[in-house]
Amino acid sequence: MVKAIENLRKKKLSGGKRHAYRGRRASETDNYAIETTVGEVVKAYRRQRGGHIAVGLRAANFANVYDPSTKKVVKSKIIRVKANPANRDYERRVVITKGATIETELGLAQVTSRPSTDGAVSAVLQE
Repeated sequence: MVKAIENLRKKKLSGGKRHAYRGRRASETDNYAIETTVGEVVKAYRRQRGGHIAVGLRAANFANVYDPSTKKVVKSKIIRVKANPANRDYERRVVITKGATIETELGLAQVTSRPSTDGAVSAVLQE
Protein backbone atom coordinates (compact mmCIF):
# COMPACT_ATOMS: atom_id res chain seq x y z
CA MET A 1 0.00 0.00 0.00
CA VAL A 2 1.44 3.35 -1.05
CA LYS A 3 1.17 6.53 0.99
CA ALA A 4 -0.91 9.44 -0.32
CA ILE A 5 0.77 12.44 -1.96
CA GLU A 6 1.82 14.90 0.72
CA ASN A 7 0.58 18.49 1.18
CA LEU A 8 -2.72 18.01 -0.65
CA ARG A 9 -4.85 18.05 2.49
CA LYS A 10 -3.98 21.70 3.15
CA LYS A 11 -5.87 24.49 1.44
CA LYS A 12 -4.45 27.48 -0.39
CA LEU A 13 -4.29 30.87 1.31
CA SER A 14 -7.30 31.85 -0.78
CA GLY A 15 -9.25 28.88 0.60
CA GLY A 16 -9.11 26.98 -2.67
CA LYS A 17 -8.34 23.29 -3.03
CA ARG A 18 -4.86 22.03 -3.93
CA HIS A 19 -4.53 19.76 -6.96
CA ALA A 20 -1.58 17.49 -7.74
CA TYR A 21 0.10 18.71 -10.91
CA ARG A 22 1.50 15.24 -11.58
CA GLY A 23 1.35 11.70 -10.20
CA ARG A 24 4.02 10.07 -8.11
CA ARG A 25 7.19 8.89 -9.87
CA ALA A 26 8.45 5.34 -9.33
CA SER A 27 11.49 6.74 -7.51
CA GLU A 28 9.22 8.64 -5.11
CA THR A 29 7.10 5.72 -3.94
CA ASP A 30 7.09 5.20 -0.23
CA ASN A 31 5.75 2.33 1.86
CA TYR A 32 4.51 2.21 5.40
CA ALA A 33 7.09 1.19 8.01
CA ILE A 34 7.50 -2.50 8.81
CA GLU A 35 7.04 -2.99 12.55
CA THR A 36 8.69 -6.24 13.63
CA THR A 37 6.75 -8.17 16.27
CA VAL A 38 7.43 -11.34 18.27
CA GLY A 39 6.04 -14.42 16.54
CA GLU A 40 6.69 -17.03 13.86
CA VAL A 41 9.15 -15.68 11.25
CA VAL A 42 7.50 -13.65 8.48
CA LYS A 43 9.72 -11.83 5.97
CA ALA A 44 8.81 -8.82 3.82
CA TYR A 45 10.43 -8.30 0.44
CA ARG A 46 10.69 -4.77 -0.99
CA ARG A 47 11.94 -3.74 -4.42
CA GLN A 48 14.62 -1.08 -4.40
CA ARG A 49 16.30 1.02 -7.05
CA GLY A 50 18.25 -0.95 -9.62
CA GLY A 51 16.05 -4.02 -9.19
CA HIS A 52 17.60 -4.89 -5.82
CA ILE A 53 15.45 -6.59 -3.22
CA ALA A 54 15.54 -5.66 0.46
CA VAL A 55 14.42 -8.15 3.09
CA GLY A 56 12.77 -7.01 6.31
CA LEU A 57 11.18 -8.92 9.18
CA ARG A 58 7.50 -8.56 10.00
CA ALA A 59 7.81 -11.10 12.83
CA ALA A 60 10.70 -12.89 14.52
CA ASN A 61 11.00 -15.48 17.28
CA PHE A 62 14.81 -15.85 17.48
CA ALA A 63 17.63 -13.37 18.04
CA ASN A 64 21.39 -13.62 17.52
CA VAL A 65 22.58 -12.71 21.01
CA TYR A 66 26.21 -11.71 21.65
CA ASP A 67 27.53 -12.63 25.11
CA PRO A 68 30.37 -10.19 26.05
CA SER A 69 31.72 -12.47 28.81
CA THR A 70 32.29 -15.48 26.53
CA LYS A 71 32.59 -13.38 23.33
CA LYS A 72 30.30 -15.74 21.44
CA VAL A 73 27.06 -15.30 19.52
CA VAL A 74 24.21 -17.67 20.39
CA LYS A 75 20.83 -18.06 18.67
CA SER A 76 18.28 -17.55 21.42
CA LYS A 77 14.47 -17.58 21.55
CA ILE A 78 12.75 -14.23 22.15
CA ILE A 79 10.29 -14.44 25.04
CA ARG A 80 8.96 -10.87 25.06
CA VAL A 81 9.78 -7.19 24.62
CA LYS A 82 10.64 -5.75 28.00
CA ALA A 83 11.13 -2.06 27.07
CA ASN A 84 11.31 0.07 23.96
CA PRO A 85 12.64 3.63 24.32
CA ALA A 86 11.67 4.49 20.71
CA ASN A 87 7.97 4.49 21.56
CA ARG A 88 6.06 3.53 24.71
CA ASP A 89 3.26 2.16 22.59
CA TYR A 90 5.68 -0.35 21.02
CA GLU A 91 6.06 -2.12 24.38
CA ARG A 92 2.33 -2.79 24.51
CA ARG A 93 2.21 -3.84 20.84
CA VAL A 94 5.38 -6.01 21.24
CA VAL A 95 7.29 -4.20 18.45
CA ILE A 96 11.05 -4.81 18.18
CA THR A 97 13.21 -1.88 17.05
CA LYS A 98 16.86 -0.94 17.47
CA GLY A 99 17.52 -0.11 21.13
CA ALA A 100 14.65 -2.22 22.45
CA THR A 101 15.27 -4.44 25.48
CA ILE A 102 14.12 -8.01 24.84
CA GLU A 103 13.88 -10.95 27.20
CA THR A 104 15.55 -14.07 25.78
CA GLU A 105 16.35 -17.52 27.11
CA LEU A 106 19.83 -16.24 28.03
CA GLY A 107 18.52 -13.14 29.83
CA LEU A 108 17.89 -9.49 28.98
CA ALA A 109 19.44 -8.25 25.74
CA GLN A 110 19.48 -4.94 23.88
CA VAL A 111 18.74 -5.02 20.15
CA THR A 112 21.58 -3.61 18.04
CA SER A 113 20.21 -4.26 14.52
CA ARG A 114 17.27 -2.77 12.66
CA PRO A 115 15.03 -5.84 12.06
CA SER A 116 12.70 -4.08 9.61
CA THR A 117 15.70 -3.13 7.44
CA ASP A 118 18.36 -5.80 8.11
CA GLY A 119 16.10 -8.86 8.11
CA ALA A 120 17.55 -10.23 11.37
CA VAL A 121 17.44 -9.50 15.10
CA SER A 122 20.89 -9.03 16.64
CA ALA A 123 21.30 -8.19 20.31
CA VAL A 124 23.92 -7.81 23.07
CA LEU A 125 23.39 -9.54 26.41
CA GLN A 126 23.11 -7.10 29.32
CA GLU A 127 25.00 -7.73 32.54
